[in-house]
Amino acid sequence: MESIAVELLAICGSTRAGGNTDQMLQFAAEVARQRGASLATLNLRDYRFAPSSTCGDCNYRETPCELKDDMPYIVERMRRADGIIYAVPVHGFGMGHLMQMFIERAGVCHIRFERPLTNKVGGAIITGRRYNHGSVHSQILNNLLLNRMIVVGSGFPALLHGGKPSEAWDDVEGLDSVRRMVERMVDMVKTMKHYSQLTDHPFLRYEEANERHLDTGRLFSSREQLI
Repeated sequence: MESIAVELLAICGSTRAGGNTDQMLQFAAEVARQRGASLATLNLRDYRFAPSSTCGDCNYRETPCELKDDMPYIVERMRRADGIIYAVPVHGFGMGHLMQMFIERAGVCHIRFERPLTNKVGGAIITGRRYNHGSVHSQILNNLLLNRMIVVGSGFPALLHGGKPSEAWDDVEGLDSVRRMVERMVDMVKTMKHYSQLTDHPFLRYEEANERHLDTGRLFSSREQLI
């Protein structure tokens, strides 16, 4: 499986160029390279996308949002990747605003209609001075699961402590968690691709793009069989 190409994409939600989040993604990219994969970083601060607007029809639309910005390009980059890492700093005891705005807009206005991230491998890197890393990680993890992504167990989550730039490098345990997460993400993608090459079938089946198109017939049929 060494020759199988793996392309990971990191979505960086930090507003601070060169800060701890950026540096941890540089480390993650080197880990991926050593594992025979590539990791590109998309910095949300470099793109133009609007927050969810007041149009009010997001929960009723059958097609993606019509606001003109860079969101379709970002979603397409995610669609092409084999795996995605969300990297975000903790601000004010919560998720940095760029990532929060991105998750809301991408999910409600674009991704929900086709679920293009289904069966992609996902991971999260959380940076911050001291407080509430776990809660932010849980929010990212819930979003990965909402998008039907595959989260590999890697031991401790990749939570890194550091306030000033470069302080996260002193968190040896956090760095090791990043290393293990990235390595297992790469290995999982390779396993899935290898299976598909051998069998000419996807590793996991995927039939339902939009949860709004609920197959009630299947649900009631299963209920009747169980009763």
